[in-house]
Amino acid sequence: MDKLMDNPWFIKILALLLAVLLYSSVQNQGNQDVNVPDGKSSAVVEDVSVKVYYDTENLVVSGIPTTVDVTLKGPNALVQSAKALRNFEVYVNLTGAKIGRQQAKIQIKDLSDKLKATIKPTTVSVTVQEKISKQYNVEAQYNENQIEEGYSVGQPVLDPKKVKITGPKSEMDRIAYVKAVIDAANKLKDTTTAEANIQVLDKDLNKLDVSVEPASVKVTIPIKQNAKTVPINIVRKGTPPSGVTIDDIKIDTKEAVIYGNEDVLKNTESVRVEVDLSKITDNTTLELPVIISNGITKVTPQLVKATVTVTKQDQKTISGVSVSIKGLNTQYKAVINEPANQQINLTVSGPSAVLSALGPGDFQAFIDLTNLKEGSQEVNIQVDGPSNITWTPDQSTAKVTITNNA
Repeated sequence: MDKLMDNPWFIKILALLLAVLLYSSVQNQGNQDVNVPDGKSSAVVEDVSVKVYYDTENLVVSGIPTTVDVTLKGPNALVQSAKALRNFEVYVNLTGAKIGRQQAKIQIKDLSDKLKATIKPTTVSVTVQEKISKQYNVEAQYNENQIEEGYSVGQPVLDPKKVKITGPKSEMDRIAYVKAVIDAANKLKDTTTAEANIQVLDKDLNKLDVSVEPASVKVTIPIKQNAKTVPINIVRKGTPPSGVTIDDIKIDTKEAVIYGNEDVLKNTESVRVEVDLSKITDNTTLELPVIISNGITKVTPQLVKATVTVTKQDQKTISGVSVSIKGLNTQYKAVINEPANQQINLTVSGPSAVLSALGPGDFQAFIDLTNLKEGSQEVNIQVDGPSNITWTPDQSTAKVTITNNA
């Protein structure tokens, strides 16, 4: 190696190779690089971060761009090195700046003194404000359309309930709402806990440029089904078969819990079960559905048991019931012409056990001749008997002759 270094031709060839490599490197830097005479060039370094020096404990600065473009001019090697390494700093020095709006110069440091830098923009209008920190209560915000129909939401629980907001006085004075926004992908019908990001808004719901600590809170939304307890009404449908009397209908559950929209529940006072009497022939127990109105999404129980008690009716003919006279004025006398034997027959309906013990003596058939005068009259036959049965006479009227006793 020492012998090679002492050889002048070796040195010349090495220098030529380095020159070719350097030329190739310059060519690959793109259209922003411009060759200038005497081995100098210029290059634009885009999106260089801007650092700001100020009292971060007590002040807030706004108006400074995040990045700027820097044009470098000077020896080609130094330009390319600075562009590739970005080993310089662009900054704004606001140390000791007073509160208010002012012009600030964007500066550069740690750059070789053989390079010239042009910054775009060179100055900016900045606002220096007092930094304020304050605790605010957080309000949970959710979309009511996210709640499943028939469910309602209780009071949300936040952890923590307050956050610390820091920002310039101008922004802090505009704070109107501090919300924890819950974004659910699916409909909610169970109590839900989720992390919610904090949004700080003004009265027009514009987001404010402030910092929040913590940036999110845990929100629990209690969700439950809308429910109401109502009575179950028994509705009788149809007519019992001949000879069957419905004595009583009882259900094993008298109340039901209904679920649905709050407005529907408010206007619903009861549910019902329907008993078809035309199919009842004996004492029986039925399992019946609880019928709900439109808008009710669910009812508990869905089925109830109804116990139906009946009395079976029988028929019996009771013959020889005597027809008597009532209400006749003492100055008259009357003779019953029809029925000729002054007796009628009754077709009696009622429980078999009751009918078996009945006879003609359990009934009173009579005609009422009150205020009637002399002559032939046709009068209705009236019958009194036990209250728990029904009857039909074979003859409903009687013909009588009324004469004066004188």
